[in-house]
Amino acid sequence: MGKIVRVALWAGLAGGLMLGGALPARAGVTLDAVKQRGHVICGVNTGVAGFSLPDSKGDWKGLDIDLCKAIAAAVFLDPSKVQYVPTTAVQRFPAVQSGEVDVLTRNATQTLTREASLGLHMAGVNFYDGQGFMVSKKSGVKNIKQLNGATVCVQPGTTTELNMADYARSNHIELKPVVIERVDENISALSSGRCDAFTTDSSQLASLRVTAMPQPDDWVILPELISKEPLGPMVRNGDDQWLDIVKWTLTAMIQAEELGITQANLDEKAKSGNPEVQRFLGVTAGNGQALGLDEKWAYAIIKAVGNYGESFERNMGKGSPIKLDRGLNDLWTRGGLMYALPLR
Repeated sequence: MGKIVRVALWAGLAGGLMLGGALPARAGVTLDAVKQRGHVICGVNTGVAGFSLPDSKGDWKGLDIDLCKAIAAAVFLDPSKVQYVPTTAVQRFPAVQSGEVDVLTRNATQTLTREASLGLHMAGVNFYDGQGFMVSKKSGVKNIKQLNGATVCVQPGTTTELNMADYARSNHIELKPVVIERVDENISALSSGRCDAFTTDSSQLASLRVTAMPQPDDWVILPELISKEPLGPMVRNGDDQWLDIVKWTLTAMIQAEELGITQANLDEKAKSGNPEVQRFLGVTAGNGQALGLDEKWAYAIIKAVGNYGESFERNMGKGSPIKLDRGLNDLWTRGGLMYALPLR
C-alpha cells in the first residue's frame, strides 16, 4: 500500500473519531453466547450476607448479586435474566476458566498472579477490603500477636491463607492453620473451639458475626488488618468486548452516584439539560453503540439496582444488618476510593 493511501486511510479514521463517529462494537463470543442463551450466568459466593445470600424465599441478595443483575440489565434491559452458580474458594476460578460461568461476581481479591497466570481479567473493584481475625470475647485476645501458637481456621486456595503465612513469618509468631473449604464449616469449627480464630476479609467477618453466630456479642473482630483486599468481578481472558461490558457496568453504578442519579429520580434526571447526564442515560447516543448494547443500557442498570451508594447502603451499610461504614468504599469526593472513569 502506498504511503499516500495509508495516510489518507488513517486521516479518515482519525477524522471520523474526532467528529464523534463511534465505530460499532464487534460482537464477542461471550455476548453472542449470553444473548443466544437468554441470560447471564454469574459465579457467586455460596452464602455471605451483604455480598451474596438467598433470602427465605430463595431470592439472592447482596452487593455482588446487584452487580450481576446490573450486567443483565445492561445486556437485556432486564435484571431478571440471570442465573446464579454458587462457588467455593476452590471452585470459583475454574468455573470462569471453563466457561461454566460468564463472570465471577464473587468477593474475590484481584492479584497479579490471578490475572497473569490464571487466564482471567479483572474488571474493576466493587469493594475495598482487608484481612482480619475474629475470636471469642472470652479469649481475652486484643491483637493478632496474642494469637501466637493459636489454631486459625482459613479457607484453602485464597489470598487469606497466603497472607496469614506471610504475616506469621514477618512477625515471628506461629499461627497454626486449620484449612476448611466451606465458610459455614469454618464457622462451626470456630464456634466449637476447634479453632481459636477465623481469618478472612473483614467485611465477611462482620457479616458472619451478625448472621451466623448464635450470640454475636460473644465474638470480636480484632482491630488490625494484615492485607489489602480489592474485591471485584472477573472474566475470562480473550474477549475484550465482554470485559468492557462488565467493567463499564460497574463504572456506571459509580458514575450514577457521582452524578446524583438514583432509582427515584432517574426519569426526572433524563429530562435534564446536563450533557453528561444525557450521555449517561442514553438521551444522547454513543455509549451504547460503543459497547454493542442498547443506548438505554446505563438507564436500565440504575432502574434495576440503583447507583453504587444505594446498593452499598441496602446490602452492607447502616440500613442493613451488617451496618458497615462506607470508609474506603465511599466516593473519592468524600475521602473514599470509588472513582468513575469518564463515560463518553
